[in-house]
Amino acid sequence: MVRRTKEDALATRDSILDAAEQLFVKQGVSGTTLQHIATAAGVTRGAIYWHFLDKGAMFNAMMERVKMPLEAARQLLDEANAADPLEALREHMLCVFRVTVDDPQARRVFEIATLKMEFVDELNAVRERRKQNQELWMARTEARIRDGIASGQVKADVDATAVALGLWAIMDGLLRTWLLDQQAFDLMKLGTQIVDTHLACLRA
Repeated sequence: MVRRTKEDALATRDSILDAAEQLFVKQGVSGTTLQHIATAAGVTRGAIYWHFLDKGAMFNAMMERVKMPLEAARQLLDEANAADPLEALREHMLCVFRVTVDDPQARRVFEIATLKMEFVDELNAVRERRKQNQELWMARTEARIRDGIASGQVKADVDATAVALGLWAIMDGLLRTWLLDQQAFDLMKLGTQIVDTHLACLRA
């Protein structure tokens, strides 16, 4: 009986997150209330509060159910062959594009986090998560650039921090632009061309 109750609780939690995900895509995060989510999930607001402290906690739980593009590609960057730091960065960035294109749920959640929300007080935890992800990405990318400088593969006069921030802007900008109109261009094809052009300028 206890096991069944636990299974029921998990099923309810998932149905709440499913409803939140669908409503956030349609209405945006700020335009979706907990009552909207409760109604869509067929539960009471009390049931939502039993599972989640607030909307921010619910949003983070929704994001944790899927491997977001940046997070999914992070391990690839960590494990990539250090013999060619720029190639490691290339594979990492293309992996981010690939996950965005190929994984519908990851793309949907990423779209919500990128285009369908405002970083207001109740979602401060989400803002912190995004900030931490960017800081982790910057640190790893700067380290790869410095490795390339040390090995003579990257131009000695480049600023690792500036390069890392530029690469972040390219990747983040391409993702946002593509999500606004997924028919406008081929993210993998154009993304590869832009990344390759930029990285080629850094090679010694």
